[in-house]
Amino acid sequence: MSISNYLENALLDTLRGTSFSAANVYLKLHLGDPGEDGTSNAATETTRQAVSFSAASSGSMASSAAVTWSNVAASETLTHWSAWDASTAGNCLWTGALSSSASVAAGDTFQITSLTLTLD
Repeated sequence: MSISNYLENALLDTLRGTSFSAANVYLKLHLGDPGEDGTSNAATETTRQAVSFSAASSGSMASSAAVTWSNVAASETLTHWSAWDASTAGNCLWTGALSSSASVAAGDTFQITSLTLTLD
């Protein structure tokens, strides 16, 4: 997992009094490493889905509900995700790999279950 360049700078700026908040976070799917800014290897399924997290504890936090993509756009193998501060456009916050790749067919439902997406 990797914190994006944008989030690294935003968090560092809090040390000089600049506030930062990401009221909503959205996940995007990828077919390979999305890179530091979340723009590489995008899946055909472009819809970002909202994700919610439990409170951070011991330097980690986990998704608190399932994140579901219904009727995915194409048959492909999903391997990574990126987290964004907007449902479209916006700033990439974090990227990471799925625990295992997932092959989906067009029209399938893909789900990341509760507590399985962990940021640390």
